[in-house]
Amino acid sequence: MSWLLLGIFFALAAAGVPVAVSLGLASAAILVIYDLPLSVVSQFMYTSMNSFLLVAVPLFILTGSVMGHSGVSDRIFSAANSLVGRWRGGLGQVNILASMIFGGISGSSVADVSGLGPLEIQAMTTHNYPRPYAAALTMVTATLASVVPPSILMIIAAATAEQSVGAALAGGLGPAVVLLVLFAATNYVLSVRRGYGDVSVTAAREAFRKILVAIPALGAPVIILGGIFGGIVTPTEAAGLAVLYTLLVGALFYRELSWARLPALITRAGITTGTILFIAMAASVATFIFTIDGLPVQVSTAILSISDNPAVIMLLLGLVFVVVGMFMDIIAAILILTPVLMPTALSVGIDPIHFVVFLVTALSIGLSTPPVGVCLFATAHVSGLRVEAIVKAALPYYLVMLATLALVALLPDLVTWPVALFM
Repeated sequence: MSWLLLGIFFALAAAGVPVAVSLGLASAAILVIYDLPLSVVSQFMYTSMNSFLLVAVPLFILTGSVMGHSGVSDRIFSAANSLVGRWRGGLGQVNILASMIFGGISGSSVADVSGLGPLEIQAMTTHNYPRPYAAALTMVTATLASVVPPSILMIIAAATAEQSVGAALAGGLGPAVVLLVLFAATNYVLSVRRGYGDVSVTAAREAFRKILVAIPALGAPVIILGGIFGGIVTPTEAAGLAVLYTLLVGALFYRELSWARLPALITRAGITTGTILFIAMAASVATFIFTIDGLPVQVSTAILSISDNPAVIMLLLGLVFVVVGMFMDIIAAILILTPVLMPTALSVGIDPIHFVVFLVTALSIGLSTPPVGVCLFATAHVSGLRVEAIVKAALPYYLVMLATLALVALLPDLVTWPVALFM
């Protein structure tokens, strides 16, 4: 049943049918072919949506939209530039740092590209960076938002795996910091060797002013992360506070957010959320079929026949996740792969939070790779460049992401230590 379902799903997806519809039709076909009760469709679809945790998804999406239209993004970029723009490759480092901060508020890689991307690419191009390089760096650094808390993908993965969302978000800090450091080191080396960019020195008084102006914008990650890790609020409550805070900062402090624009932002967040949750609903029925067909046991047996070493298992899973992430929608991949492959990881003693964070880290690479990387196509749109030019410029950073993935696989403490520290 399981393999026939996957075959129908991939055939429909390859024919251009939307992911959620492909998955739903494939699941329905299996129920009919094998004479299984169709009543489970409505039952599992409803159950998959009946989750307080998933309310955080539309709220963080709305937060990202508000940031992009309220002047918050501009202030974050200016403050980061005043701090690290004075060194060779400085604007590249600003790009990386600003994406880390933006991701710590919005939790969305696509929001990072659309909110900060045009500003970052234009600034770097003006200061003598090749436009393809500026676009490539903007694209890969946007993937930080998928790992650093409060990552929307991490929330969905933790909820799917029935693990603590707070612990998964804390675990994402380790890979995020590694990516940040390696991105910065790579940008510095490339900028020095290739003569990219010029030095942008900000006077001390002006730097202080820019940082002071950005302090209200930087209050959002303090509220989100402090509230979650301090045990004061749940991730969903933190998402609600983030929306309220960014609305007040944009409308009352920076005065760049028009209240008349708010209904359109809410509508856009609702449409995006509907797409995500529709995939989750369809995947819940597929998961039911996988379970009764024993697919997790079959996959676990096949993988364990190769090795029962946790490090080897993680590397094998990483290879699977990267390939799947390149060809499948990330949300759908999380919902399908988690119930199938998590039992294998647990059977060899891999920590469940380590598995969740590793899964998201691996799949997020696919956001910036062809043929279906959403960040890749979003970057091509905001930069006006061809996809091929961006991919070519991003090759060194693809290697950095793969190296980070290997480190996360072989060093579980990168994930478990932040969890122990903050949770």
